Amino acid sequence: MRLVQRPADLITATRAALAVVVAVLGPDSWALALVVVALCLDWVDGRVARRTGTATAFGARFDMETDAFLIAVLSWYVAVDHGWWWVLLIGAMRYLLWLAERVLPWLRRPIPPRQWRKVVAAVQGVVLAVAASGRVPDAAAEVALLVALGLLLESFGRDVWWLWRTRTAPAPYPYGGGRTLVALGAVWVALVLPHDPGDLLRLPVDALLVVAVALLPWRRARAATAVVLGVALGVVVVMEALDVGFETFLDRSFDPLADWTYLLSGIGVLGDQVGVTAARATAVAAVLLVVVVLVALPLATVRVARTAAGHRRPVLVLAGVLVVAGAAQVGSTSATTLAYDEVVQVRADLADQQEFAREIGVDPWASVPGGRLLRGLRGKDVLVVFVESYGKVAVQGTSYSAPIDHVLDAGTRRLAAAGYGARSAFLTSPTFGAGSWLAHSTLQSGLWVDSQRRYDQLMGADRLTLTSAFRGAGWRTVFDVPANTRDWPEGEGFYGFDQLYDSRNVGYQGPEFGYAPMPDQYTLDAFQQRELDPADRTPVMAEIDLISSHHPWTPLPHLVPWDQVGDGSVFDDIDGLALPDVQEAYAHSIRYTWHTLVSWLTRQPDPNLVLLVLGDHQPHSYVTGPDPGHDVPVSLISPDRSVLHRIDDWGWQPGLRPDPEAPVWRMDTVRDRFLQTFSAAVSR
Repeated sequence: MRLVQRPADLITATRAALAVVVAVLGPDSWALALVVVALCLDWVDGRVARRTGTATAFGARFDMETDAFLIAVLSWYVAVDHGWWWVLLIGAMRYLLWLAERVLPWLRRPIPPRQWRKVVAAVQGVVLAVAASGRVPDAAAEVALLVALGLLLESFGRDVWWLWRTRTAPAPYPYGGGRTLVALGAVWVALVLPHDPGDLLRLPVDALLVVAVALLPWRRARAATAVVLGVALGVVVVMEALDVGFETFLDRSFDPLADWTYLLSGIGVLGDQVGVTAARATAVAAVLLVVVVLVALPLATVRVARTAAGHRRPVLVLAGVLVVAGAAQVGSTSATTLAYDEVVQVRADLADQQEFAREIGVDPWASVPGGRLLRGLRGKDVLVVFVESYGKVAVQGTSYSAPIDHVLDAGTRRLAAAGYGARSAFLTSPTFGAGSWLAHSTLQSGLWVDSQRRYDQLMGADRLTLTSAFRGAGWRTVFDVPANTRDWPEGEGFYGFDQLYDSRNVGYQGPEFGYAPMPDQYTLDAFQQRELDPADRTPVMAEIDLISSHHPWTPLPHLVPWDQVGDGSVFDDIDGLALPDVQEAYAHSIRYTWHTLVSWLTRQPDPNLVLLVLGDHQPHSYVTGPDPGHDVPVSLISPDRSVLHRIDDWGWQPGLRPDPEAPVWRMDTVRDRFLQTFSAAVSR
């Protein structure tokens, strides 16, 4: 601490403090004004050191590291704001050299002083500050940054070349503390946990926890407490990573009580995209990374706490700074906030479990005799057809919706020519990007099933579903889900299906198409042969899942003549259309499914057929873009005008394509509305 009492070193310390403030505040006008002050003081401290005769090796090193930190802070903010990630090389240059020193001993020697080096450092600061200010055109800023990077490469290159030429000259160079710096960086990142990369440079107020551990007077207690804190930080980091993943793909945060099952299903979906071996390798790597985090962070926390315990005065000063940053709300409390949020989430889940149990038990339709249900559909085959990932973005407001709209409009005309009418609207799905079973159970049960926990709870309960209502009213009930590869007892036990078709029992002998073991055309053809073609049968109510539009979107076959579908081997010789852009591949899959469905309906019109066709959820966010909502299109299709007349009060629009003014219902309202419209009035 005495070293920092020299006048020049005090000025450098002031510059270092200003750099920390800039890191915390970000590139606003006040922070940039502080950058100007820091750059001016960089010129002052050297002159003061020379005038007072107090130039030392420590002062030179302190000055260099302060310059490097300020440049790193500015380059980070410029890279975040402008998206030029090569700008990070400007800020990282000093630290890349430091890493190289760990490996190459000849780099660990002092280099002769050179004025040009100071000029180049000043240029970096000025150019980065100007670029961060946003007061110059982007093109001009980019050119200036390229020039600054070139000068920096030249300066570092000249120094490295000198060190290489003189590498045999013995000259000790102070080094060490590398592990401590790495440990400090790991703990810093774990405490900040940035959603926004710019937050990485914010001052972690949560570090007060580490300070409190470091100030414990008992060595063993300090070490044990540091281990516990490190494990907690590791858990928080893992939970943050899961939250980011779930928010990206499912538009919600991770549920620590019930969402672990998604991880296994995610491996299966990844396997369909990159292969089973690669998916398993990725899963193993992820597990190893989690283990590394849960081991490395406790070790890092112990090292940081032990080091801080030996420097109590600076640690107390740091604690004061952290308290001020917390009071001024300019620091980061991400780790504590996330840990608190997870605890709140668990408590909310437990409370919701009781509330959902109450909702399951309240059902005015449960006591209605089957003979009074669905009279308006007697004698008709009723199909609930889910189109995988068929979201609102498919029909409006996106660069790829116009071709889908064209298919829907053309389909409306073809259906009308074949005697069908259609009405359409939107439903709000309880899920996003995946978890189609949540949408299926919501539609069937009339309950809002927006989590795996609710789904698991519902599957163990007694609840009237659309399927069991049809079954009680005399329909044969069928579930056709070609993606299933194993037994599914809930199909009969909860939903009330008489017959379940999956990938194993429909006789398909053709190729797989990504996630889908068979194309939609085969699914519909096989269903018709087994359920609709037989004579002297009872009416059928079926849920059919069309999954050719399931993620990952892969090349799909062309539509073949229906009399050539056979066992599916006809698709062996068909090359699908490969589209390089994921949005175009998604749009193509939706067009394929609707082409197939319309072709199937118009092939042999059935006057006693009613279809409810809907999406289960929006596609993943890398298709939809940010904040697309949870709405999905829904259409009721039938050649019987009396069926369509019954839903006049629904306000649904004519045709297969709902426009922006179409009604929007929550998906959990469909069951009751459907039963009410097509059944006798419920006695209350």
